[in-house]
Amino acid sequence: MVIKQQLPDAEELNENENFLHQYLGSIAVGVKIAKLEKSFADNHVLKGIDLDIKPGETIVILGKSGAGKTILLRHIIGLEKPDSGNIYINGEDINSPDFSKKHRIAMVFQSSALFNSLSVKENVALYLREHKIFRDEDKIDKIVSDSLSIVGLDGKETSMPNELSGGMKRRVAIARALVMNPELILYDEPTTGLDPMMTRTIGDVILNLREHVEVTQIVVTHNIDLAFHIADRIALISEGQIIAVGSPEDIEKSTNPIVQTFTREQFERPQGGNKS
Repeated sequence: MVIKQQLPDAEELNENENFLHQYLGSIAVGVKIAKLEKSFADNHVLKGIDLDIKPGETIVILGKSGAGKTILLRHIIGLEKPDSGNIYINGEDINSPDFSKKHRIAMVFQSSALFNSLSVKENVALYLREHKIFRDEDKIDKIVSDSLSIVGLDGKETSMPNELSGGMKRRVAIARALVMNPELILYDEPTTGLDPMMTRTIGDVILNLREHVEVTQIVVTHNIDLAFHIADRIALISEGQIIAVGSPEDIEKSTNPIVQTFTREQFERPQGGNKS
């Protein structure tokens, strides 16, 4: 089995995706998280999170359920406000009044969050139409087609969400995020509930974006196999604190006993379909 065959190679992208690449004009951004604190009543969820993410990097925030990783992601996209601390994108606080006018962040939700009454094409094109990016339907069709090609779903434009597998829905959600022309894409547990084969496919899609699109990617997951497959760096979070940051090789060789215990436990149990 060679899952990479489901995705276009570099030669195909260069030949077929000129229009999409002309449209995708965003430049990858750096992200700085400084002393982030968050509590819900007596539950201290984030405890002084510090993390620097480089432009164009794919970083995985890895941790067990309840470690604080999804809450951290919700802070980065602005769905939660911290008790204290700041998040900066290219040096600008995300809570500044003009931030949303200057920066585009896309999020791929764990549930995919597709509109069941819309076709795949209509779901992916929704941002382009709502924001009147193009009036020419041919251009919208081309961008949608090229975006679906990047995620390995050529020819699925007319399919409805209820006709798709869970993995296909995640890939449609990634294509929908891509057409927003984002500087930063956030993924919340993109492989939860998927089998190992489809988990690998989603990982390959994320790698494909890193190779062909200028975008920074932050992936939240409990799946260590996915993390080691896609990450430039891994930030391991435990009980609301970042306890280690480094390449997959650095994490694997860490002498930190908490890191060693986590990696040993995760590698010893099945991955892919486990719930977070």
